[in-house]
Amino acid sequence: MKLRQLVYINEVAKRRLNITAAAEALHTSQPGVSKQIRLLEEELGVLVFERNGKHLDRITPAGARILETTRRILSEVENITRTASEFADADRGSLCVATTHTQARYALPPVVDAFRREYPEVSLHLNQGAPPQIAGWAAAGDADFAIATEALEHFDELVMLPCYHWNRCVLVPRDHPLADTPRLELAKLAEQPIVTYTFGFTGRSHLDAAFEAEGRTPNVVLTAVDADVIKTYVRLGLGVGVIANMAYDPVADADLVRLDASHLFAASTTHIGFRHNLFLRGYMRRFIEIFAPHLTSATIDEALAEYPGARYDALVKKLWAELPEL
Repeated sequence: MKLRQLVYINEVAKRRLNITAAAEALHTSQPGVSKQIRLLEEELGVLVFERNGKHLDRITPAGARILETTRRILSEVENITRTASEFADADRGSLCVATTHTQARYALPPVVDAFRREYPEVSLHLNQGAPPQIAGWAAAGDADFAIATEALEHFDELVMLPCYHWNRCVLVPRDHPLADTPRLELAKLAEQPIVTYTFGFTGRSHLDAAFEAEGRTPNVVLTAVDADVIKTYVRLGLGVGVIANMAYDPVADADLVRLDASHLFAASTTHIGFRHNLFLRGYMRRFIEIFAPHLTSATIDEALAEYPGARYDALVKKLWAELPEL
C-alpha cells in the first residue's frame, strides 16, 4: 500500500467518482489514477469503488470505511508537514477560512487586516459558501477553519467554539411609514413585505422562529445570501429589509433608516470550527484570537483535550454564556 494510492482514492471520492477530474486536480494522468486504484484494491482484496463499464458507479460499503480511515491518515500526514513547518519557519504558510458572505464581507475585514499586518508571509484564502458546504470543506481538510452561524448540525465532525452573539435590524427607506417608529413591533413587521436572508444563512432560522412563536407568517417576498443585495431591493421599494446589525453601514446606508430589532428576535451566535486532529500552527491560533479574543491558546487547548464529551460541552456552554453581543 502506497500513500499515493490513498491520495488517489480520496481525490476520486471528493470529485464524485470522476477519475478525469481527480487526475487533473492531482496533475497526473487518468490511466495512472485508475491503475493505482486497481492495484490498491487487489492488495486489499476488496473493491473501494463499484464499476459500471469503464466508469465508477458508487463507493462500496468497504470503500466507505476505507475512505474514512484514509481521510484521517492524510490529515495526520498534513499535520507532520505542518509540524515541521512550525519549526522551520513559524511565520510562513497558508490559511484557508470557509465562511458565509456576511462574515466575509462584514465581520472578517478588520480581522484579516490585523492578521496580515502580523503575518505578511502567510497566504490567506477565503472560501464562501452555504453552511453545509463550509462544514464539508473543513471536515474534508479543504479548509482549515469554518466560520458560520446557521446549520450547526452539519458541523458534528468539528470542534466548534462560540465567538460572539449578534442580532438584527430592520431597514426601510426614509419615507417609509415605519421610518419614525420608536419601537418596532412584530405585528407591524408582519404586515410588511420582507426582504431577508435565504433560509439556512445568517441567522434566518431565528427570524422564522419569532414569527412562529406568535402564530404569524412573515411575508417574505425576496431572499438573498448577500446583505448588499437585500439593501438594493429595499431601496427599490420591494419591501423592508431584515439583516444582521453588522451589515448596516451608517455612511454607505445613510439613505436608509435603521430600526432596532434585537427585542424581536433571539440573538444568533457565530462559531469558528476546525478538525480536532488539525495541527494548529502559531499563526492559526493567532487568527482565532484576533477574531474572538476570548479564545486564547489555553482555551483552545482545553477544548481539544476534552473533545468530544461532557466536559467539552460544558466548556462550550460556559464560553457561550460569557460572549459579547455585537
